[in-house]
Amino acid sequence: MKPTLIATAVLALSLAAGATAGIAQDAIGLPAICTADNPHAGMAMGDGGMGMMMGGDAAHVDLMDGMAAMNRDMMVGGTAKDIDVAFVCSMIPHHRGAIDMAEAELAHGDDPWARALAETIIAAQEKEIAEMLEWLEAQK
Repeated sequence: MKPTLIATAVLALSLAAGATAGIAQDAIGLPAICTADNPHAGMAMGDGGMGMMMGGDAAHVDLMDGMAAMNRDMMVGGTAKDIDVAFVCSMIPHHRGAIDMAEAELAHGDDPWARALAETIIAAQEKEIAEMLEWLEAQK
């Protein structure tokens, strides 16, 4: 492993264990601020229905619709027999979901830091999707 991958793995394990630096986490591993306004936190939502439950405003509907499509398409992509192909086929909609969510932020959000993060996510995820599609093409 490269040192950066080791650091990433350590961070992921720390987050999974709830060992974030002074940030209280809820039962699903998110900081409490993420679920404080949601009485349905932890419920699985297979379609964009969570956006409607969050008040039905366009911002939440856009955010949740992107996640619903991502979840559905990730499950389909993961059915490829070859595990490497299944992984990459699931990651493409995962990245597209991140782009959809970032676009919802750009359309509705006003915080400069969050908007800059959204722009960074879009650029990075588009590049990685292109790389994954290229790799899949080489697998034929």
